[in-house]
Amino acid sequence: MSARLGTPETSIGTGRRQGASDGRIRVVVVGATGYAGAELVRILARHPAVELVGLAGRGRSAEPVEAVHPHLAATRLTLDEAVPEADAVFLALPHGVAVDRVPAIVEAGATVIDLGADFRLRDPADYPRWYRFEHARPDLLAGAVYGLPELHRAELLALAGKDVRIVGSPGCYATASILALAPLARAGLLGDVVVDAKSGVSGAGRDTKPEYMFGEVNESVRAYGIGGHRHVAEVEQEVGLAAGGAANPGAKGIDFLPHLVPMTRGILAAAHVRPTRPTSQAELDALFASAYAEEPFVSVVAVPPATKHVTGSNEARIHVSYDPRTARILVLSVLDNLVKGAAGQAVQSFNLVHGLAETAGLEQLPLVP
Repeated sequence: MSARLGTPETSIGTGRRQGASDGRIRVVVVGATGYAGAELVRILARHPAVELVGLAGRGRSAEPVEAVHPHLAATRLTLDEAVPEADAVFLALPHGVAVDRVPAIVEAGATVIDLGADFRLRDPADYPRWYRFEHARPDLLAGAVYGLPELHRAELLALAGKDVRIVGSPGCYATASILALAPLARAGLLGDVVVDAKSGVSGAGRDTKPEYMFGEVNESVRAYGIGGHRHVAEVEQEVGLAAGGAANPGAKGIDFLPHLVPMTRGILAAAHVRPTRPTSQAELDALFASAYAEEPFVSVVAVPPATKHVTGSNEARIHVSYDPRTARILVLSVLDNLVKGAAGQAVQSFNLVHGLAETAGLEQLPLVP
């Protein structure tokens, strides 16, 4: 399948969810040259309800995708700079770039799934603080849905009936952390909260920087984002919403420390929580079992999980334990930062918005070794 693309301004199209001639949903990936973009192509190329009609990359002109991503040669797609007519557009762009492109896309009637930060935070005032830009379209921001299906499935389903359909897909660290903390927030158990997280190098993107070179990363672990990593804003926002009316003094002022570790994929977030009241292992087991029993991509496991248990899949695995000696709760959350932490989760939200089976195109089992 080959996709030749038009111009961004004129060929996004004005038809609303017309679909391909065979009934599939026409999809474009913008920013297809990066890691998240490549993962989107890998998933969507085999999605039973999708026709990939275009891959957009800056400065590209009818370039075979295998020139950038050799592993995607079998798709026979090409990269170009423009965006053709589509029913849904996935944006895998740097923070602050998507907001300028989204108005034209939604005006054309297409769904937007933004993998960047531009539609994640509900309050426009948070963008200068955490991302160092003023949000140009707070009117569109107000109607965007945070694309974490486990917390916002109903809102994602409701987007199907709206003229403007924007999904702000969560950050990878945020996804792991929110899934770990949300059941505790609902129960009002969040006293003091510290999240210690580790990520593989692919989470930093594909841009060449000295600190991500093999000689710098190999046999080394480095903490960064000290004093306030930008994903903290999402975590506090969503944990606060999950809490409802429950009092959780630790839901604001979450202490989050990320680390870069010498592996390609994966995130492990360890949430250390001092509860607001006495609890027990039995209560915690019941809370997490109830929260995720019906979730297709979240498993609560009895044994502490490793990142390798979920590599290449859209699955998150969570383990909760209570230490009566210290009276602390420990929640371990693991996921693949490029799948459940990025492209897979974006496709999961896309499925819901378009009335498809939530698991469509996402049933790949983890890869080992």
